[in-house]
Amino acid sequence: MKDLTERQNQILEFIESFQDEFNMSPTINEIAEHFNIKSSSAFSHVKALERKRQLSRSSKARSINRFSTVRERRLPGGIFLIPVLGRVNAGMPIEASEYKELEISVDSKLLGTENADKLFALKVNGESMRDLGIYDGDIIVVEQDCTVRNGDVVVALVNNEVTVKSFFRKGENIELHPANSDFQVQIYPAELVQIQGKVKLLQRQF
Repeated sequence: MKDLTERQNQILEFIESFQDEFNMSPTINEIAEHFNIKSSSAFSHVKALERKRQLSRSSKARSINRFSTVRERRLPGGIFLIPVLGRVNAGMPIEASEYKELEISVDSKLLGTENADKLFALKVNGESMRDLGIYDGDIIVVEQDCTVRNGDVVVALVNNEVTVKSFFRKGENIELHPANSDFQVQIYPAELVQIQGKVKLLQRQF
């Protein structure tokens, strides 16, 4: 993968295969043992992969997960299988919690892209975006590494907390706007906000 070292690519592949086999993420020590390296070296590689937005990690046990790169999975007829990586708050930001809960199937024609590797999904928690038709319990499909313009609905990471809001850049700040008058606009210095992707569509279960 571009901009990754050989070892970093190997670690990503190991995390993915470990999750497939054991249905949970490896620990730093298990990564170190697999590659016969020191735990401190494994930790450094994991932190580098976090900086390169290839995985996520919290203080919780076994929280290492691939985030920026999702394996492309296709069904006949141009249907993508997209992993639901966790929950995103439609309210105030909440702690990032990316983990593979399930997969949803989406027609690629609705997404306007053939690159499933840039797509992931999140379940919405809260009502701050309800006036744009995004409700508690909805699943949003998000595209990474795409152009974001003022007014786009995005998933944003702020101080390791994730939220879904409408994006506006105002000078040196980024404003995250709710679509519910019960909530206030959130304003942050641009360097504190990482845009994880733009919301492409949503699914709702009845």
